[in-house]
Amino acid sequence: MGQKIDFHIHTWFSDGSIAPAEIVSQAKAKGYDKIAITDHDGIDGIEEALEAGENLGLEVVPGIELATETEEGTGLHILGYHIDIGNQKLLEVLEDLRQKRDARNRKLLKELEDMGYPLTEEDLMLRPGQNFVGKPIIARAMAARGYVENPKDAFAEGKFLESPRAKKIKKEKMKTADAIRLIKEAGGIAVLAHPIQIRDFGIPGSEEFYQKVDELAGRLKKEGLGGMECYHCDHSREQALRFSEIAEKHGLRITRGSDFHGTQFE
Repeated sequence: MGQKIDFHIHTWFSDGSIAPAEIVSQAKAKGYDKIAITDHDGIDGIEEALEAGENLGLEVVPGIELATETEEGTGLHILGYHIDIGNQKLLEVLEDLRQKRDARNRKLLKELEDMGYPLTEEDLMLRPGQNFVGKPIIARAMAARGYVENPKDAFAEGKFLESPRAKKIKKEKMKTADAIRLIKEAGGIAVLAHPIQIRDFGIPGSEEFYQKVDELAGRLKKEGLGGMECYHCDHSREQALRFSEIAEKHGLRITRGSDFHGTQFE
């Protein structure tokens, strides 16, 4: 019988909802053998998760999820596993990303205020010591203020965070090749996250889409990509199998992740 694993988990150190130690405790109780903590653009929750894993006898893989774009402008998320969280270059890049995210957020909050939905910095602080604010956290704050019924409504097409003016406010993303190189230099393995979410490749799940993912996988393999997240909550069984075929064709590892952001680990 194979191991029970989940290699895509977010804690409250990015846009997840609970502490790393709580996730480890829940995963252990659910019979997991190995999990990876992959917060967005940060590694602040890893030490806590590693300590909890050691105490409870659950293997925790230090990871990360980086938002990137290719030279052609296609947005991709790259997961990194088994990274050295003390790597100096990694730490410098993450600090730069934090500053760029903060600058983006200030512009976004000004735009929301101009729309009639003001938010304060206190509204965005969901817990003491928080230093990550992404769009999902802004959406939660909007719901808490009563501007929208639930956080998902903040992403309604053409409105709020998806309004034309708000969508123009973007943070500068890493180039995909640079993110892969950074992960490798930090001793890690770079993996393409949830390929079904890639935009600009035609209708997701169409033959055109799979062909473009195939071509992308070939290019990224040459740049150092080590795997593909073939099994993900957004992938149907058929899609997972097609992505697995593409991964095997290019000699990429096949990974599985829930993309957990919630409070109750499954």
